[in-house]
Amino acid sequence: MKFQVQTKGFNDIIDITDKVSEAVEESKVKEGICLVSSPGSTCGLTTIEYEEGLIEDLKRALERIAPMSEDYEHCKKWGDCNGYAHIRSALLKPFLAVPIEDGKLVLGQWQQLVFLDFDNRPREREINVKIVGK
Repeated sequence: MKFQVQTKGFNDIIDITDKVSEAVEESKVKEGICLVSSPGSTCGLTTIEYEEGLIEDLKRALERIAPMSEDYEHCKKWGDCNGYAHIRSALLKPFLAVPIEDGKLVLGQWQQLVFLDFDNRPREREINVKIVGK
């Protein structure tokens, strides 16, 4: 299954839990693994409690780790000035595996799946969901 998300860029964080859960339900897989991925080197996937304060905390932490204002060699070579986005993607990764038990994603009570767009412009992003199991 594939679906698209429209992003604002600049660390836009989007809750994709419901869409991925729907894919698992439609697959009829009861026990297995759900792989979520997005082609691209300026995005990421992770889990977090999707709560406004925590989302802002995550954005601040990412800014401390790979600041947008840093002088990246990538910008000097390509001129697109999104070196920070590539660094963040390398650290968080554009893929995530989640177990499936009893036909549902194994997530904690306050844990959601989120897509992060680190790039410096709005984008339409593709999310791929692959489900393996029985």
